[in-house]
Amino acid sequence: QVQLAESGGGLVQAGGSLRLSCAASGSIFRFSATGWYRQAPGKQRDLVASISLVGTTKYADSVKGRFTISRDTAKNMVYLQMNSLKPEDTAVYYCNAKEVGGQGDYWGQGTQVTVSS
Repeated sequence: QVQLAESGGGLVQAGGSLRLSCAASGSIFRFSATGWYRQAPGKQRDLVASISLVGTTKYADSVKGRFTISRDTAKNMVYLQMNSLKPEDTAVYYCNAKEVGGQGDYWGQGTQVTVSS
């Protein structure tokens, strides 16, 4: 069973930066499209950034130019670099991996990001 574990969340002032990390228990990222999602209290879980199997990245309009998703398949890691953070970025951030051509759909436990104004 594949396990994902996020880390790197915390409390930061507006304008600051954080880098989230997602570690996989196996080499799942070699075979998956990977995304970072976030969920604020009382709101649905939304896709923030994604990276396809071939490395194509996509971002939600609200984070374009501020967030960068990257992947290191050799280390079984995916990252989300978040710059120029805003209070509205406050949420629990989740890592997700969906196997391409398979049925695996894996989630981490989430990491809290809080941006103070």
